[in-house]
Amino acid sequence: MSKDKKGYNPIDEDKITENPHNLPYAHNVGSALIFPDDKDRIKNKAMAAMVDQTNRQMKQIHDQLELLVKQANELKQRVALSEEIYTAEMGFKPLTGHIYHLYENEGKKVLSMIGPNEWGNKSKYDKFIATARLLGDHTWEIIQSA
Repeated sequence: MSKDKKGYNPIDEDKITENPHNLPYAHNVGSALIFPDDKDRIKNKAMAAMVDQTNRQMKQIHDQLELLVKQANELKQRVALSEEIYTAEMGFKPLTGHIYHLYENEGKKVLSMIGPNEWGNKSKYDKFIATARLLGDHTWEIIQSA
């Protein structure tokens, strides 16, 4: 307890300040209410928001990767079919944008303009392999495969 010139002061010195606006609590009856922040709750909310956002971004990256893998596999199939077609027998020059049909006959691959459903009762080829369209980059887009 301290004494000033006028007499005895019942308030502890560590509870007295010359700048009451700096106190972390209301210093008189008319002051605004001040509630201490619940720091754990604030941290938990921020952590939950961060985890949610990161999970969303990870899912988006995962979906993009799946799409890229699918596109890569389709490209590999196009290249494989293109190689099969270019090693097949052709009695004509294929035109870009047109649809052709790949067959196997007596162990040899043959490219034809006639589709598997256009032969009538019996195809002259042993096995239907694929229907494809010649693209501008000279790869073949698979339309139907056996």
